Amino acid sequence: MPLVISSKSGVMQQRLAFLCSKFAASLCKSLAISGVVLYLFYIILSNHPCCRSSMLLANVRYTSWPSSSSSVVDSPTNITHLVFGIASSAKTWESKKPYMEAWWLPNKTRGFVYLDRAPKETPHWPSSSPPFRVSQDTSRYKEYNKHANPHAIRMAHIIFELFREENKGVRWYILADDDTIFFLDNLVEVLGRYDHNKYFYIGSNSECVASNSDHSFGMAFGGAGYALSYPLAEVLMKNFDVCIKTYPTLYGSDHILQSCIADLGVSLTQEKGFHQIDLHNDISGFLSALPQSPSVSLHHFDVADPIFPSITSRHESLKHLMEAAKADQSRLLQQTICFHKQSNWSFSISWGYSAHIYEKLYPPSILHRPLQTFTPWKKTAKPPYMFNTRLPSNDPCEAPHVFYFDAIEKTTEGNQILTSYVRRSPRRLAACSSSGNHSADFISKIQVLSPSTRHGEAGNRRECCDVLRVADNQNFTEVKFRACMKDEIVAYM
Repeated sequence: MPLVISSKSGVMQQRLAFLCSKFAASLCKSLAISGVVLYLFYIILSNHPCCRSSMLLANVRYTSWPSSSSSVVDSPTNITHLVFGIASSAKTWESKKPYMEAWWLPNKTRGFVYLDRAPKETPHWPSSSPPFRVSQDTSRYKEYNKHANPHAIRMAHIIFELFREENKGVRWYILADDDTIFFLDNLVEVLGRYDHNKYFYIGSNSECVASNSDHSFGMAFGGAGYALSYPLAEVLMKNFDVCIKTYPTLYGSDHILQSCIADLGVSLTQEKGFHQIDLHNDISGFLSALPQSPSVSLHHFDVADPIFPSITSRHESLKHLMEAAKADQSRLLQQTICFHKQSNWSFSISWGYSAHIYEKLYPPSILHRPLQTFTPWKKTAKPPYMFNTRLPSNDPCEAPHVFYFDAIEKTTEGNQILTSYVRRSPRRLAACSSSGNHSADFISKIQVLSPSTRHGEAGNRRECCDVLRVADNQNFTEVKFRACMKDEIVAYM
């Protein structure tokens, strides 16, 4: 009897195993068929016009993975996150080198200067200059090169070469010319306001209407320099060939890249601190009344007059300006206005560069307009400028007493910076009679006290200032910068 039971039990176990295996096979077959059906359904649905904007499908198909430049929690942007691509040539390198060396920080700044061929001093390349690269051969684009500027494609190709060589820990790619001067502290501060993981194209257009009209009002001019966020540079590099083939006739590399960036759905983000300076001759009026924004760059020093009249060399003039920049870039070339009401004087100070005294009380809205000491890029252009100007005048109430930056030092307490501005030359005009004949002819020096802390973060007001004293016997006046009080207006009445 026990043997029979055992035999029946074995048969049942065999049948049960057979049924389980059959069910498992059937289940697997059903799952496989279901998977194929679902996949086909997904393909059909995702390509159907009515469903291409589906958020669900978009999330499935276009999940964006973090770029190599992003992290879980981003640290503040610093100089190591920026990479520079500077367009130059072997022919112009020697004359433009001092402009680059004025702001380049060896072993701190990243990037290269791109030349059309190897320079003569290759074995002895100066350590004070950016390292160089010889631009790659772009002759394969020859049939698409109908550009008026023969170097347009080579210069546009810099972003491709730069991205390929430097892409670790990069947040921003900065493209510029070999005569562009940068103020790195301000550049880092300005770019730090933006999310480098998004698509940003940051720069500014020209100061002249004709230049913008000839190229594009939506273009960042390469002389002023412009910044591309890592994701934008990455996608631009991947579409570079298409870009070149699409725009075979545009004049400059900056216009080519702007057009390609527009094709990618990205527009220019204007930052007022990038200065193309499409101006000729004496640009002192422009530099004495720049827009309220940290000064990021200056361009065209080689075609304008030396910015300090007492210094005949353009390079030496720049070095003198950089003495102030080393102490405080946040205030550099930022205009501050205050009044000495006992004398009916208006003070307009461009920190680190110039100071003006007017023998009449003028509102800031007037003094913010640059004195038109310069001429436009194209003299026949009407209207010439993208901003309002004031015409120079021999009226003693309108013509300023002009002083230029002379020296800088820290005070003994260490929490203030003292800058001095000396008179350029006698004004040789009578006193302003309509405001009381209080002549400023005797003033030969203006001393300005400013805080040693940075100023100019986004959303801040201009600083206020007070005229502390006017010393007749010592021929100087002293002005002190300070933060404006909450409800204070810069009163001139």
